[in-house]
Amino acid sequence: MNRDDLEAELACLHPDAFAWALRCASGHREDAEDTLHAAYERILAGRARFDGRSSFRTWLFGVVRRTALEERRKGWLRLTRLRRWFDRSAGGAGLETDASRTLVEEEISTRLHHALAQLSARQRAVLHLVFYQELTVEAAAGVLGTKVGTARTHYERGKARLRAMLDGGASHDR
Repeated sequence: MNRDDLEAELACLHPDAFAWALRCASGHREDAEDTLHAAYERILAGRARFDGRSSFRTWLFGVVRRTALEERRKGWLRLTRLRRWFDRSAGGAGLETDASRTLVEEEISTRLHHALAQLSARQRAVLHLVFYQELTVEAAAGVLGTKVGTARTHYERGKARLRAMLDGGASHDR
């Protein structure tokens, strides 16, 4: 695929790729933007190449997912170094509490987000790819790097748990 075709495909799939990056970044817009930027950089620099073994969309979502995992790992390492530095100084006691509180508030802003947050990461990912990105369960398995049967299991269990939590109302709230 030449660069012009590659850029055209990326531009066409950008809204869906951003939505997937947002899911991979647990709803944090800035992290999703950074992830998608890094994924595009990797693709355009030729460090990630489409080989045609799946659809371009499925391949792109896989690149975004792997990039998000790497970005999260880098962030974790930065935070660990920052915590060590704060532990050595006198003023770092409230950092983790404030960050955790902000994340929790963002994650449970609606009843649906609360229910989704109670699903396993794999269930959330499969449900997002199938419902929001309109992939088949088979294509979602390719994006996630799992077997189709495993993805199907996560999909069915995730739907059942989500339905039970939403039908159960406030009894499932923490």
